[in-house]
Amino acid sequence: MTSRLQGLSDATRQHVVRAGAALDAGRLDAASQSLAAIPPAEAGHPEVLRMRAGVHSLRGQHQEAVAAMRRAVAQRPDDALYCNTLGTVYGNAGNYDAAVEVLQRACQLQPGLALAWFNLGVMLIRGVRNGEAEVALHKAVELDPGQSAARALLGDELRNRGAVSEAAAQYRQILARQPWVGQAWWGLAELKTTRFADDDIQRMQTAMQRPEASDDDLIAIGFALAKALADAGRYAESLAALAQANALARQRQSWDAAGFSASITAVDAAFSPAPEGADTPTLGQEVIFITSLPRSGSTLVEQILASHSAVEGAGELVDLPAVLAEESQRRGEPFPRWVPAMRPADWERLGRRYLERSLHWQGRRPRFTDKLPNNWIYIGAIRAMLPGAHVIACRRDPLETCLSCYRQRFAGNEYTRTFGDLAGFWRDFDRSIRHWSSLHPDHVLEHGYEDLLADPEASIRRLLAFCDLPFEAACLQFHATRRDVHTPSATQVRQPLQRDTARAPLYGALLDPLRAALGYPPFAGSPE
Repeated sequence: MTSRLQGLSDATRQHVVRAGAALDAGRLDAASQSLAAIPPAEAGHPEVLRMRAGVHSLRGQHQEAVAAMRRAVAQRPDDALYCNTLGTVYGNAGNYDAAVEVLQRACQLQPGLALAWFNLGVMLIRGVRNGEAEVALHKAVELDPGQSAARALLGDELRNRGAVSEAAAQYRQILARQPWVGQAWWGLAELKTTRFADDDIQRMQTAMQRPEASDDDLIAIGFALAKALADAGRYAESLAALAQANALARQRQSWDAAGFSASITAVDAAFSPAPEGADTPTLGQEVIFITSLPRSGSTLVEQILASHSAVEGAGELVDLPAVLAEESQRRGEPFPRWVPAMRPADWERLGRRYLERSLHWQGRRPRFTDKLPNNWIYIGAIRAMLPGAHVIACRRDPLETCLSCYRQRFAGNEYTRTFGDLAGFWRDFDRSIRHWSSLHPDHVLEHGYEDLLADPEASIRRLLAFCDLPFEAACLQFHATRRDVHTPSATQVRQPLQRDTARAPLYGALLDPLRAALGYPPFAGSPE
């Protein structure tokens, strides 16, 4: 650390050290205050830039974070820690390819840097390169057996493979040493087929009082505590824990509901009427896009389709938004402003670029799924780029969807923090899906989760027919299909279809504020 502070005054060194400690604890306000005290003459020092990049990244100011960290790395290109930080801010900005590349360089520069191996594992997982990710995570744990974050992520990978008891053992091992580690508590909560032990509620409440617990830990424990309380039938206390956890998360990164809604309006308008797309009408016929709000049954739909002999379940690929971001960078203006300038040859180029990026999933079986939920925003672009592709839009009861999102610990989905923002996001999804399905009725299917519960075979036959797939009985036995699933529903899709998934009635009138946000009447029997 001393060598990285060379060239700074004594006072500024103290500010940087304090900022670093505050960042490690997840306390953004304290980090910002320390950095604000640094004089302008020293603001361009690489270590100051590294601290600023951390603050920007945690606040969701990703482009600012990348710009600051690129300036820092330009001054110290052979510093593995600087490459590690640049890789993490690239990843937080959604540029996983760049993140992996620079993190691999960090590991080459300093092979014993466990943190770089861990972050490499994280970014490989986000890029759906899970085999490589497991190698990196094992290396991180080998270098630092006490690194709880790497061990917890290994637990997550075990859970994704269906090894529930082994995953639980990893999480419990962490908590035996460090009971304040929120990721381990949340990992246990994600094992949805198991319940917390009787004394876990008290242990979580005690852990939240520990001075070692960062804001990240408090948020994660809060969501886990809420699940434990709900499982115990203590719904008012559960909602209070969720409100506290979501409020803490919202302090770090806000959500611009009006701005997002305006952006959806702009995207819908840019593709209405539909532009003349790629010249090859069958381009993309191997792709089945599954879009939705989170917690709407999209993982279940993918599991059903991946049970078919002709379909590979690829999971949540980042390739479509990455291709659109590449085009925005090439044209020097954001999506969808450049849409009017596109010609059929341009759309074909983007479609083939998507197929090039997703080549890993092609060839194993004739078809593959791309289940990135927010691809519903880009259905107009999908139709122009890949006219042969099929798009499934998964729906679930709005109240159940919003409650489930509110209960889930999501990173990056900041609209889930308040009932008002959740309701607004759902309305934007609803109007957009109605728009696309009416504009492209033969290529966009609205699939209802409740319809699947009511008549599984009829719903599954409809899905398969829409995708031009012959019926196979294995799709009815989707829970028997063995594959890695990297979503919060990983454990649930390995069970037969559960018909008692509704949670809102259990909370009764406690959810009336959410009902009001959605424009629904109060719970029957609740006070006026």
